[in-house]
Amino acid sequence: MIEPAVVVGLGEVLWDLLPSGKVLGGAPANFAYMANVLGDKGIVASRVGHDQLGREALQAMQDLDLSSEYVQQDNQHATGVAEVSIDSDGQPTFTIKEPVAWDFLEWTPAWQELSKRADIICFGSLGQRSPASAETVDCFLRNTGADAIRIFDANLRQSFYTADLLIRSLQRADILKLNDQELPRVSALLGSDGGDEIDMARGLLNRFHLQLVCVTRGTNGSLLVSEEKVAHHAGFKVKVADTVGAGDAFTACLAHHYLRGNSLEQINESANRFASWVATQVGATPKSDHLQIRDNCAAIMPPP
Repeated sequence: MIEPAVVVGLGEVLWDLLPSGKVLGGAPANFAYMANVLGDKGIVASRVGHDQLGREALQAMQDLDLSSEYVQQDNQHATGVAEVSIDSDGQPTFTIKEPVAWDFLEWTPAWQELSKRADIICFGSLGQRSPASAETVDCFLRNTGADAIRIFDANLRQSFYTADLLIRSLQRADILKLNDQELPRVSALLGSDGGDEIDMARGLLNRFHLQLVCVTRGTNGSLLVSEEKVAHHAGFKVKVADTVGAGDAFTACLAHHYLRGNSLEQINESANRFASWVATQVGATPKSDHLQIRDNCAAIMPPP
C-alpha cells in the first residue's frame, strides 16, 4: 500500500472536562490523532457547534496537526462535552451531555468523497446514539471502498447503546474492538451462550463474519482472535496518570499494523506499548515529539 494511509475517526468529538482541566476528546478524534503520531493521515469526521467551544476545538485540532477539514459546524446545537472523574487507579467515568452537535451528523458530498478514499474507518456506538447520526454513519460505511477496513470500537457509554445498534454496527464492521468489561455485556445483549473470553470473541467473530476481534484488558494486556489464530499479550506495567485515550491509541496502532499485514503478535506488542505510554500521560492527546518510533512502529517506547 501507499503510505500514509487515510485513517478516519467517524463520530463524536468533544471536550473531556478532566479534574486537571479540559482537553480535546471523543474516541474518533483521539484515534485520528494517534494515527497521525504513527505516521498515517488521521482525519476527524465529526460536528461541533458554532460556539466558543467549537472554535476552540478546531483550534486545538490545528495545534495538534490534526485535519479539521471534515468537521461540520452546527448553528443550532452546542459543541459536545463530557464530565470526567478519575478514580484512584486512573480509570475514568464519563457523564456525556446530550443533545449536542455531533448528534446531528450530516451526509454531505464532502463526506461521500472521504468515505471513498478512506483506508481505515473507526466508528463506535456513542456517535450513533441519535437516529440522525446513526443514519449518517451507516451511509458513510456503506460507501467505503471494497478494500477499506472498518473498525467498530464498541465504546459503551452510559445507556447510549442498544442490541439493534450493536448488530447493525457489527454487520458493517471488519474488526471489533472492545474491552474485557464490554465483551460479556455485548455477548449477553446479543444472546450469546457465554463461555470464556475466547469463546465469546469467537462467537462474535463467526456470527458477524469478522476478520478480527480485539479484547483489551487494561494493564493486563490484550487478546486478539481471528479465524486462524488466538494471540495473548500480558501488557506493560507503568505508572498510570489516567487511562483516557489509551484504548484509542491501542486501536490506532492495531489499525496501522493490521493494514500492513503484520502478525497478531506484532500487533499486540506494538499496541500495548503505545497504549501504555498514553496511560502515563494526562489526557488523550499527549504531545509526541519525544516518542521513539523504530522499525515502522514495531517498538514504541517512552523516552529513556
